[in-house]
Amino acid sequence: MPSCGHLAYYDFSNGPFGLTEYCTHMDFLNYHHLRYFWVVAKEGGLRKAAEKLRVSQPTISAQITALEGVLDEKLFRRGGRALTLTEAGQHVFTYAEEIFSIGEDLLNSVNQRPTSRPLRLRLGVADALPKLVTYRIIEPIFRLPQPVQLSCWETKVSDMLVELAAYRLDVVLADEPVSSNVTANVFNHFLGECGVTFFAEPRLAAKLKRGFPQSLNGAPALLPMANTGLRRSLEKWFQATGIRPRVAAEIEDPAFVNVLALHGLGFMAVPTLVAKEIVTRFGFRAIGRPQDCQQQFYAITPERKLTHPAVLAITSQTRAALSD
Repeated sequence: MPSCGHLAYYDFSNGPFGLTEYCTHMDFLNYHHLRYFWVVAKEGGLRKAAEKLRVSQPTISAQITALEGVLDEKLFRRGGRALTLTEAGQHVFTYAEEIFSIGEDLLNSVNQRPTSRPLRLRLGVADALPKLVTYRIIEPIFRLPQPVQLSCWETKVSDMLVELAAYRLDVVLADEPVSSNVTANVFNHFLGECGVTFFAEPRLAAKLKRGFPQSLNGAPALLPMANTGLRRSLEKWFQATGIRPRVAAEIEDPAFVNVLALHGLGFMAVPTLVAKEIVTRFGFRAIGRPQDCQQQFYAITPERKLTHPAVLAITSQTRAALSD
């Protein structure tokens, strides 16, 4: 078989015996040839492989010969009627096993069938969402039949939209929808909404609970930043009720809000979805629940139709939980 000093590509469009060789200046592997080799190695011979692939034995033999020419290695040795793998053949077979296993998983994943590989979820989380809320939203993915490998980023939604539109993220969780003015090709999926409860450390909570909500007038408040959905909802309620708390701090990170509140520096607003956990985990006490003050939740995706199994689990079960 002629050689060009580099690996060659063989065109079988004229049949397995009408080989046309193209010299290349880059490595090229014909996966059709590799699959024939893989089946022969798994079946232990040409006859069984030919039956499985429904082609003739000479066809398979020619394709394996072409693969050996590209790799410049003998892959099988004959022992009577049997074929056994050479050392190089064993090495190639190991790679072929992984390659075709991944290929099968790809087909299963695209067709929403279970696969043997962990399901990858690339998740973006708006930094305004409390960690406990994020966990409650994504918790269903860890109960899926297929194991999930989660990669999670937390930052501003605006910083994640480019990654989302380029399919480098599967979904972004946020407390408000992406504006229609955004040029990135992304889609909002409303998950639901829940009420808000005011919490503080026990001594401050006991003081503010008496005479609520008027007791909040002049009380130190630990508020989210002005550009968040929860802050806008709170401001709307404050204005409607005439309540004027003293803004002790505006904080971007909800986890830091918890730290300040634990030290008695003010009261905070928490989605009622995680009210019980706030009490059991941190020892906070409820002050009261403002009426008509809601926090909303959205899943933002690069596709209008949801197909990713983990994203479907998040959206369906969060909607069910928030509708209770």
